[in-house]
Amino acid sequence: MPEIKLPEVELNIYSPRDPVEVPIVENWICTKESSPNFVRHITFDISGTDLEGRIRVGQSIGILPPGEDENGRPYKLRLYSVCSPTEGEGGDTSLVSTTVKRTIEEWDDNSLYLGVCSNYLADLSPGDTVKMTGPSGRRFLLPENAKDFNYVFFATGTGIAPFRGMVMELLDSGIENDVVLIFGCPYRTDLLYADYFEPLDEQYSNFTYLPYISRENRRSDGSKKYVQTCLWDDADLLDPILEKDNTLLYICGLKGMEEGIYKALAKKGLKKYLDLREGVIDKKPGEWDENDLKRNIKPAPRSFVEVY
Repeated sequence: MPEIKLPEVELNIYSPRDPVEVPIVENWICTKESSPNFVRHITFDISGTDLEGRIRVGQSIGILPPGEDENGRPYKLRLYSVCSPTEGEGGDTSLVSTTVKRTIEEWDDNSLYLGVCSNYLADLSPGDTVKMTGPSGRRFLLPENAKDFNYVFFATGTGIAPFRGMVMELLDSGIENDVVLIFGCPYRTDLLYADYFEPLDEQYSNFTYLPYISRENRRSDGSKKYVQTCLWDDADLLDPILEKDNTLLYICGLKGMEEGIYKALAKKGLKKYLDLREGVIDKKPGEWDENDLKRNIKPAPRSFVEVY
């Protein structure tokens, strides 16, 4: 197993008390086709700031939305994963991108809740400016010796953001090892950046894109296709990669998605991706209780998890 050499990173170059103002240069919808969910790819120009050349893919940037909450306090900082590679969007270190989904929810009283920052960002146009902080995050990164490893990426929703940049970075580096991206969403209309990933699957023999759509096509037993079911449905592809000593596992998306992946890994005997504390290691996955999942089951050194 090669040593995992995570890069040293700089954190909080700009803080909420001292943010930097940067302009937007592009803002476009990144779903594959018309969708009831509005997800946008937004790029910022950080040229001339201390952020330029100092943000790595896998980190996050912070956005301070204008205005105040119901208590008259300024809105709090929101973090967004960087979806551009370390060398910047399009290879330009002055450009950094993120992926933003409009938060629109209906409450029990039939009123709508609109996410403050997501809707603020989605409404902006090129030339508009935002207050930015960051970067944050020191572990959900590619190793410095990235070409020494294979990668299995699990994503749901906007959790695909860091993997867009990571895939770009890995393939541009000329990596010869395997890179697999599993992306889960409810409907095919919710596929993000599919027009980018689908051609890569055809172009590179060592890159595989596996979309898992839960509310359309069913598995052979009638159950839904979730990201963790790929460990069974695509076992011929994934088992040999996951059994290698130089494979790294990354998980990003909505909190709770990791539970199904952990259980599937354990059922398949791939416990080297998990840190199971004493008393848990002998339990079957179906016997794990809430306390186990919160406190006693953690990612192992070869696993990287970012859920929100």
